[in-house]
Amino acid sequence: MSAQDSVRLSLRLLSTGRLIEREVDALMRARFDSTIARFDFLSALERHGALTLGEVSQYLLVSNGNVTQLRTRLEAEGLIESQADASDRRIQRVRLTKPGESVFKRMAKAHAACVESLLGDLTQADKQALMRLLDGAKTSTRRALTKGDAAA
Repeated sequence: MSAQDSVRLSLRLLSTGRLIEREVDALMRARFDSTIARFDFLSALERHGALTLGEVSQYLLVSNGNVTQLRTRLEAEGLIESQADASDRRIQRVRLTKPGESVFKRMAKAHAACVESLLGDLTQADKQALMRLLDGAKTSTRRALTKGDAAA
């Protein structure tokens, strides 16, 4: 694959991701008065349990500042709560509250339906092949970033 093909591929990935993200964000705003960023934060807690803000930041690939702002809003709404770490009380972890779990379940169901409608024209075999190929692209990208090759 030429460098030009790689650029085309990256642009196609970005544009497809942005189309999906835009629709999911519109859904979150319209149905839940929320955003995709808030959904992603809740999703990380649902998948991984109680996390530090640094861990949330790593999972979401965003800055600690963004995570702190999201935490403040979600905590004010009663969807998450902070607690001291069991082994080191200086460390604060955030977790879903019962209302947060309930809201997240409704959001996740709507999210899945939205994404299914957007990708519904793909066959199951196409979706599986695309997942496998994207996993390879993600692994390749992470390897390049770890080696410091990305800017070369």
